[in-house]
Amino acid sequence: MKKAYVLWIILDLIFLVIFNAVFFVASGVGHEASVWISYGFIHFAYLMLLITPGLIRKGTSAAVFGFSLYSVSSIYFLLEFIIGVIFILISPDGYKAALLIQLCVAGIYCITLISQMIANEHTADSEEKRQYQIEYVKKASAELKSLMDSMNDEETKNKVEKIYDALYASPVKSHPGLAQAESQILVGIASLRGYVSAGEKAQIVSSADSLLIAVNERNRQLKMFN
Repeated sequence: MKKAYVLWIILDLIFLVIFNAVFFVASGVGHEASVWISYGFIHFAYLMLLITPGLIRKGTSAAVFGFSLYSVSSIYFLLEFIIGVIFILISPDGYKAALLIQLCVAGIYCITLISQMIANEHTADSEEKRQYQIEYVKKASAELKSLMDSMNDEETKNKVEKIYDALYASPVKSHPGLAQAESQILVGIASLRGYVSAGEKAQIVSSADSLLIAVNERNRQLKMFN
């Protein structure tokens, strides 16, 4: 077990140890139901604060997602701690007020937390989709640029350059309906590289013409989807 992980566990336990020590040493174990309810809700709020990192959606904006969830959990913990301590100090005979108030606060927290998690999921999905869209043009362009740099024949090189220009000017925005077409273009570029390596000029010309048509067709279909 890594030392840093052990230190984090110790840090997380400090509040629980101090809070429970003060609670039991100062007031013993004989309490009204309202006090035990408050005791339980305080521990629940702290537990939620501890597990919040596990609720953060991974992605390029993970830090932003983490800040928003931490803010919600931190505010809930501080609010619940204040409310819980007040009920512990007052120690009312009835339990209903303590239960209903803290249950409502916990409910508002859960709704807010889940809503924020849903919003984070939508944002992360949009980022992944955007990244995929960028990757298609970026990867295909890089492959063609590398291929052109390795070619000596001007005629075939000009053919490939036309594909590169058409692809480089292509919109990075995509559509799920174009996934197969984009995949076929990438496969076609790989095949073209094989023809270039083998020096098969006729195949290079034929493959390049087909690729140019495929790239232009993909761009045409994209306009229809939008």
